[in-house]
Parts: sequence; structure tokens; C-alpha cells
Amino acid sequence: MDQQQTTNRIPLIFALLGAALLIAGGIFFFASKDEMVRGDKAVYAEADADRAISAAGINDKERAATEAIVRAYILENPEIITEAVEILQKREMAKRMDAAGSAITKPFAGAVGGNPNGTITVVEFTDYNCGFCRSSVPDLNRLMASEKDVKIVYRELPILAATSRDAARWALAAAKQGKHKAFHDAMFAAGPANEQSITAAARRAGLNMDQAAKDAASAEVNAEIERNLAMMQQIGFNGTPTFIVGDQMLEGALGYDALKAAVEKARKKG
Repeated sequence: MDQQQTTNRIPLIFALLGAALLIAGGIFFFASKDEMVRGDKAVYAEADADRAISAAGINDKERAATEAIVRAYILENPEIITEAVEILQKREMAKRMDAAGSAITKPFAGAVGGNPNGTITVVEFTDYNCGFCRSSVPDLNRLMASEKDVKIVYRELPILAATSRDAARWALAAAKQGKHKAFHDAMFAAGPANEQSITAAARRAGLNMDQAAKDAASAEVNAEIERNLAMMQQIGFNGTPTFIVGDQMLEGALGYDALKAAVEKARKKG
């Protein structure tokens, strides 16, 4: 094979490798709460490979040889499929967060913790029936104590039970009285959400109970919950707790160190 043929084959190898990774990996991207769709990336990659073949003037025999090289490489290094999937999923998630824009970090009035004027925002999507959310409370409290430039934006995401929505409504009602954090911590300390624990948390937080009951049933509060549910679908996650720090998304109870590392990374990016 002459130098020109070798040069022509290089882009073909990359095009075929990309197509093979996408197709062999069976890549799917989360599209909504109720459906998973096959990414168009695989279709585009196949088209890229066909264009590379045409541009390089590769015949069927040379194409078959190149495809054999690509196949052998994937079989010898199967981990690159997982790595490629992870990278593509992160890119797709970043696009979704960009599309959501500032709505992610704009809090419902009063539903904040830490420094309300902090330059680093940590958004938590939470459900009061979520045990992992409960276990994350000390980690977030520690983060607020150690990182003085951090603002916590609490987004109520009642997805686990009907009582989750009841608790979320009362949390937002507490926010309207400037007592969201007090209710938030008291609610998680009270155990699973039910009528008794919600009432106990509200009293412990010092809410005006009559006013809170009215606010909890208001259109404003219900609209905020619906916004958060829609945001979950738009961004493409389906569990709690989920944290967003800058362009990073962290899912699950990952602990203080992981949250602090995410804050430090966001701080460096400015």
C-alpha cells in the first residue's frame, strides 16, 4: 500500500471506529420519564463512515480489511465501548442542562440554604420519603459550614409517594415564611412523610400553621412542584437525591467529600 492509500485510510479507520462503537454499544439516551430512544448518533456515525470511504476512494476489499482492523481493536479493548458511552452520555446531559438554563439555579423564594449570596450554587432535588436524601442532610450541612461561598437551592421533587407531595407542599409553604431550612431538617428528622410527621415538622419549624396550610394548597406552590418534575424530565434523571453543581450532575448520596470536590471544581471554572 502506498503512502497516499495509507493517508486515505486514516480518516476511514476513525470513522468506522466511531460508528462501530456507537452501534456495538447499543447506545441509548434518556429522552423522557417514560421512554428510552436509540440515539441518532449511530445513524450519523454510519453516514460519516460512508462519506469517509467515498472521499478516500476506498474499494470494497480495502473497506473489508479496515473493518477487520476496527473489529479486532474493539474485541481486544472492549472497555472503550463503556468509556465512549459514558462520554457521550455526559455530553448529552450537559446539553440538556444548558437548555434548562438559569431555571435550574433560580430558587423558589426562600427555599435556600447556606450563603444566599454565595457565588457557588449547589442544587439538590429531594424527596422527603427518600432515605438517601435523609442521609445527605448532614453532608450538606457540613458543606454549608465549611464552604462559605456556597448557596444551596432546594428543589422539591416528590416522586416516591403521595405523601412526598404533601411534604413538598408544606416545605414550600415554610419557604414563604422564611423557614424552609428549619422545616427541611425537621421533616427528615421526623422520619417518612405522613400527616403526623408533616405536622410535627411544621410545628418544630415554628410555622404559622393556618397560613402554611393555605400556602401549601396554593396554585403557586403546586406550579413550583410541576416545574421541578418537568425539569427532571428535561435534564434526564429520575431519582433523588440529585445534585447539580455548575455543569456537573451527581446522583445519589455520595457524601461530603464528593460534594466538596464538585464545589471546588466549579469554583476553579469560575
